[in-house]
Amino acid sequence: MTDAREAAPAAPDLEAGLARSRGGFMSRLRGIFGATTIAEADWDGVEEALIAGDVGGGLAMRVVEQARGRRDAPSAEAAVRAELAALLAPRDPDWDLRPAVAGHPTIILVVGVNGTGKTTTIGKLAFRETRAGRRVLLAAADTFRAAAAEQLRIWADRAGAEIVAHAPGADPGAVVFDALDAAIARGVDVVIADTAGRLHTRGNLMDELSKIRRIIDRRLPDARPETLFVLDATTGQNGLAQAVAFHEAVGLTGIVLTKLDSTARGGIVFAIEGDLRVPVRFVGVGEGRDDLLPFDPEAFIAALFGEDG
Repeated sequence: MTDAREAAPAAPDLEAGLARSRGGFMSRLRGIFGATTIAEADWDGVEEALIAGDVGGGLAMRVVEQARGRRDAPSAEAAVRAELAALLAPRDPDWDLRPAVAGHPTIILVVGVNGTGKTTTIGKLAFRETRAGRRVLLAAADTFRAAAAEQLRIWADRAGAEIVAHAPGADPGAVVFDALDAAIARGVDVVIADTAGRLHTRGNLMDELSKIRRIIDRRLPDARPETLFVLDATTGQNGLAQAVAFHEAVGLTGIVLTKLDSTARGGIVFAIEGDLRVPVRFVGVGEGRDDLLPFDPEAFIAALFGEDG
């Protein structure tokens, strides 16, 4: 088996991952901005293009209104670009998956609805962390789906990570508790907890997530776990309602946006951060284990507008 800590291949390209979005709603925007002057009807076209890109109706209207009122921008494109950048949530430029308390593991709770790529995202995160030289343990707390633990075990093997799993139907909270005990005993650096994919409308399942969070808080009171919501970029505005419900239930600290390369509507990033004020932490731009990129707001906007670098 290939060592997960081997030298990394060439990094995936965010610009290539956004090719569909650049050819979709951004192509229409570039056509409007290419004109010498922007007429009244053209501003309506800007708003329509942003809505088509999944920025959302309310935010698109706000972006256009504020861009039109800007006097510090050299062009309409620069004004719209500045307003889009302002939608992105504040973030620490030095953020990383590091423990809140020295000597304790970093804890990552991964949540989301069915079919968004949650298990694959966990595997890619594990690979990223083991390649960085960290010892990783996966907690198979999706005990509802019979094959979930086995799929997670396959990813653990690929990434060179450890795993704690119970029998199908076991209490997910017990799995997480045992994983934390094992991590502390073994000197593990990162614990990534899988959870059952669930619809945000299922109140009992959301309560289960809240219980897992309470267990983490009791076992490691100062841990401040990262709670990452996995969102399929191709679901568009429907994903925003899901993210809101999960944020209310467990307090999201970040978003992982999967399948960004498969959609022409990359504006969903602005909708999520503008409404939730929760930062996108990673974006998936392919199927490979290296295709989960840390989200860089400046690089994202540059790639979306078709700039180099």
